[in-house]
Amino acid sequence: MTWLSIHDPDGDVRANLVLAHGAGGNRDQAMLRLLGEELAQRGVRTVRIDLPFRRLRPKGPPSPSGQAADRASFAETARLLELDGPILWGGHSYGGRMASMAVAEGPERPDGLLLLSYPLHPPGRPEKARTAHLPDIAVPTVLVHGRRDPFASPEEMAEAAALIAGPTTTVEVAAAHDLAPAKSGAPAKAADAVIALLDQAKA
Repeated sequence: MTWLSIHDPDGDVRANLVLAHGAGGNRDQAMLRLLGEELAQRGVRTVRIDLPFRRLRPKGPPSPSGQAADRASFAETARLLELDGPILWGGHSYGGRMASMAVAEGPERPDGLLLLSYPLHPPGRPEKARTAHLPDIAVPTVLVHGRRDPFASPEEMAEAAALIAGPTTTVEVAAAHDLAPAKSGAPAKAADAVIALLDQAKA
């Protein structure tokens, strides 16, 4: 399948993460690749996917009419690959927003959620907050956020995280919306937070 890439751990698989890209990218975004490498070292299989809108065309933004298919792709990927064990969904920016909406809507829900640079509002438009579905998220959630992200200030992100019904962990890094993965340490920090989420689930 040309629309997904898999990072498999060398040993036992502790959990699985289905991970999607932002509106302007694809599954080969640097943050996603580096995160997949970090998680594989920690026993988590990461499946990086191109969302359906990106499979249709190599460039260009998503269409509102295609969002239902984008949201459904997380559960569909897990079923297609017959993933065993705990399953998490997540993504960068638009990909994370679609994953979070899919979790809120159900009926299928993962064991956890990873939101990288959640696009809380368009830059400069805080009145357009994308928060209506957050109280319907009951699974443990990790949010990784750049302190210079124009889509949300750290204070705005903290307020949004408080709306999520499930337990949340926020990881802040010195970066903008792309999380500067080669410089900020975001991939390793995000991977550590995912492992902590899994440890808490087992406790």
